[in-house]
Amino acid sequence: MTSDNHLFSSLLNDAVYASGQIKVFPAETILLNLQSYIKSIPIVLSGSIKVIKTDEEGQEILLYYIKPGESCIMSFLAGLHNDKSKIKAIVEEDAEVLMIPIEKAGQWIREFPEWTDFIFNLYQKRFEELLDVVNAVAFQKMDVRLMNLLQQKSTLYNTKDILVTHQQLADEMGTTREAVSRVLKQLEKSQALVLSRNKISLV
Repeated sequence: MTSDNHLFSSLLNDAVYASGQIKVFPAETILLNLQSYIKSIPIVLSGSIKVIKTDEEGQEILLYYIKPGESCIMSFLAGLHNDKSKIKAIVEEDAEVLMIPIEKAGQWIREFPEWTDFIFNLYQKRFEELLDVVNAVAFQKMDVRLMNLLQQKSTLYNTKDILVTHQQLADEMGTTREAVSRVLKQLEKSQALVLSRNKISLV
């Protein structure tokens, strides 16, 4: 993995790299857990992180992915107000991440208009993605939601062959493995995809 050393203009970029710490996390690493306090926010340099909401019964639903050049606005907001995290962040694919101390992230809002723009743009993007999640859960059929999720993963990994289990898909969609397996078989019959062990190939 190679990091992008030019995320921002020179002055802010120097501050970000001087204050942050680059770390490498393997897939499935829990970067942020529910009810934990945020000491730093991640800027993804390579790989990706998925952000998940979990209810009191342990059911999960995927909210959005953090891709290279992006950060987690929900971590930023919680950290800024010293609140506990309301989401879980898990590394989707091996990721190189620049960890920024939360006090610096808050300080830069007053010092760098470019950083403020970065945060507001992230907020708008995540808000639109969360609206898409609400719309999908409320109005879309299971097959449409499942295909959208698979296409997201295909774009993320840049391949039509997606290594994922039915249970993982069910967890991210907030439904049961049986429901996902049933819909996947229907999609395979309609020739939208091909199923194999722990792998789904989009046609």
